[in-house]
Order: sequence, then C-alpha cells, then structure tokens
Amino acid sequence: MTTPTTPPPAAPANSSKGSFKKGLGWFVVILLALFAGSALMGRFFGNGEFDGREKIALVEVTGVIMDSGDIVRQLSQYRRDDEIKAIVLRVDSPGGGVAPSQEIYEEVLRIRAGNKKIYTSMGSMAASGGYYIACPTDRIFANPGTLTGSIGVIMAFSNASELIGKIGIKPEVIKSGKYKDIGSPTRAMTKAERKHMQKVSDDVHDQFITAVSEGRGLAMKAARKLSDGRVFTGRQAMNYKLVDDLGGLEETIQQLAQAIGIQGRPRIVVEKPESSLLEMLMGARMTESLETSLWPTQLPRLLYLWLP
Repeated sequence: MTTPTTPPPAAPANSSKGSFKKGLGWFVVILLALFAGSALMGRFFGNGEFDGREKIALVEVTGVIMDSGDIVRQLSQYRRDDEIKAIVLRVDSPGGGVAPSQEIYEEVLRIRAGNKKIYTSMGSMAASGGYYIACPTDRIFANPGTLTGSIGVIMAFSNASELIGKIGIKPEVIKSGKYKDIGSPTRAMTKAERKHMQKVSDDVHDQFITAVSEGRGLAMKAARKLSDGRVFTGRQAMNYKLVDDLGGLEETIQQLAQAIGIQGRPRIVVEKPESSLLEMLMGARMTESLETSLWPTQLPRLLYLWLP
C-alpha cells in the first residue's frame, strides 16, 4: 500500500515579489555602473576632462553688452587657472554700454600682462563695444563678411514735450544745478546743454580711439580717421589693420594652439550659461532682440553700440 505524498508548500506571494524587486534593483545598479564606467573611460580617452590634452578656454560674448560681470568673472578665472594655456574671446555682438565694455577691455589687458595669450574670433558681428573688447587681444580673426568697426559713441534722448502738451500735462521740476535735468523728455535741450553733452560724448569717443590706437598699434591720426562710426566687413577691416586674419572659430583655435606650442587639437573649455525660463520659451535670440529694441526707452546712457 502506497503512502500518498504531500505536495511541497507553495512559495509565499510576497517572496516572489521581493525577488523581482531585488533583481530589478541589481539590474539598475549594474546599468548605472556600466554608464559611469563608460563616462569615465570617455574622460580618460575621449574628449573629457582627463584625456591629457592641454586646455584652451573659450569665452563667448553674444548680444548687447549691458552687464560685464559674468564675462569678467570667466576671464579672471581663466587668467588665474594654470591649466588654461590660452583664451579665445568669441564675439558676436553689436556692442553695448560704455562702462561694461571698458571693464571687459581692462580684464583682457590683465590677461596679456600675465603673459597668457588671448585671441579674438569674430562671429557675424563685432561692432562698436564688440570691437572695443576685441582690439586689445593678441590677434583678431574675422570672417570675410563679419560686420565690425562702428568706432563711435551714441547717447539718445527722447523729447516728448509736444505730446505732453497735447494731453494737458504741465511738468514741474525742482532742481539744484542748471544741468541737473539734462535730457528730460518734458522739454527740448538748450544749446548750452547740447554743447556740454557733446563734450561728454567726444571724451568717451577719444577713449575708444585711444584703445584702438594702442590695441592695434596704429597712430592716433590713423585710428581717428577710421573712428567715424562706419561699419566694415571683415575683409575691409583687415585692409585697414583693424583685424589680423580672415577665418572662423576653428581657424582661431588652431592658430592659437600652434602659437603656444600645443601639439594636436587642444581641449576646449567653455562655460555654458544657464537659460532663463523666458529664453527657454522664446529662444535666446528673440530675447536679445527684445533687449536691443527696447534700449531707446531706457534711461539715457553712453553706448558703444551699433544699432541702425
């Protein structure tokens, strides 16, 4: 007589679920390890941080120059970094405020004083303040069709006195000093005020001409002759000795690497700016267009700016 066998007890449902979760966890861990290993190998043997190639920093100046803080910070950081062998200043700008342009210019001079080479690569436009920050660099490269030059100063005021009169508003101003409200939109500028502001503009213009003369090794007379606000193509600017060579960003990098003795292609270090929500929604170029289109409505300021 055979004794009936008792079937083995069924595995608890929770046990099978636990095994699945455990297996899934190990799969994720292995996947992450493979990804990290791949990234690390890429850094050692590819384009990454530890690939052994010498570094050249790329600092990008795009759009209207109204704040120098971030550009000066990058240039100063790379000036102090011994691992950065040289710097490329990539300019695609119509210029902007006088003071921000001068602050960037001064930082470029500090880089050159520290015996670290800095070349400029001009994009589609490097005019007015965009040219101002380029002129003290060791070498300037422009594309044949780059718009550059526009060596001049502009300061715009709005006179809305007729409109104010039509809508029945009568402004009253209390001031100490007869020039305190120069440029007020509520009245026309007097001859004495216009003469004074012209002197201010001329002085800032002379500062620009001096920067061009010293940066490009031109006589003041020659620099002044080119400083009437005209724009030039890259090819024309080269004929006038405002730029040194024709070529794009890649040519600039290759020539700079060769000048400092780097064999092969250097590693390019570039800091990507964080995009604001407005830039992500509308696109960076559109926000730049908005900024430039609104500049006449802002408070009057001295500008190294080409904006037809």
